[in-house]
Amino acid sequence: MLDDTTIDAIADELAEADRSRGVVPLLTARYEGMTIEDSYEIQKRWSDRRIAEGARLVGHKIGLTSKVMQVATGITEPDYGVIHDDMVFESGAVLPFDRFSNVRIEVELAFVLGKPLQGPNVTIFDVLNATDYVVPALEVLNSHIEMQGRTIVDTISDNAAMGAMVIGGRPVKVDDHDLRWVAALLYRNETIEDSGVAGAVLGHPAMGVAWLANKLAHHGQSLEAGEIILAGSFTRPMWVERGDTVHADYGELGSITCRFA
Repeated sequence: MLDDTTIDAIADELAEADRSRGVVPLLTARYEGMTIEDSYEIQKRWSDRRIAEGARLVGHKIGLTSKVMQVATGITEPDYGVIHDDMVFESGAVLPFDRFSNVRIEVELAFVLGKPLQGPNVTIFDVLNATDYVVPALEVLNSHIEMQGRTIVDTISDNAAMGAMVIGGRPVKVDDHDLRWVAALLYRNETIEDSGVAGAVLGHPAMGVAWLANKLAHHGQSLEAGEIILAGSFTRPMWVERGDTVHADYGELGSITCRFA
């Protein structure tokens, strides 16, 4: 495992990359023996610094929960990152393209908790009982570590590539729909680029939230009432450029639109 000085130095490097929209070399190529626990500690220190500067923690994202995402990245286990208040946008927003690096979009469902969840041993039934409502969401990926050859250790250190999220559509209670069959069509500039169903996320999107609660318990943390949880993508990451308009049609759950400028 890495020592505290090295962990602080990496957190500083990633914070600067975030400010400058820079990309840094692979961490795993520079720090032999770096572990997943190291990477979560790096992520936490970066987040704690942002909170000390005035940001507010409002939720968590779960990544790499579907087979399509694991194939796309070459990483075979889920991960998580944190969501701060300035990362959350509403449908119709114009997002500043220069705020992000390696900008991509994913289609997800967001769970908004009405009750806390404390692992270990959280089940899908605990998640459904604790959820106030579920709402369509897009995740904006923001990667500050070079893409080629990344491992899960690199990705976690970089806050699991969490850049922003856009919420829209129609909030629903968990028993109003079979969430496995929530589907979406993803458009870029009026052309369909991808589609998927939420059951691609571990068989049921609530399974990702259960995984997160249990994983956080290993780090002495839990999920609080009011948190927004991005449950994982059920489409491949779609690259976007400045000027692109993104639209996701979730059928009965409504739609989300945003533009990058």
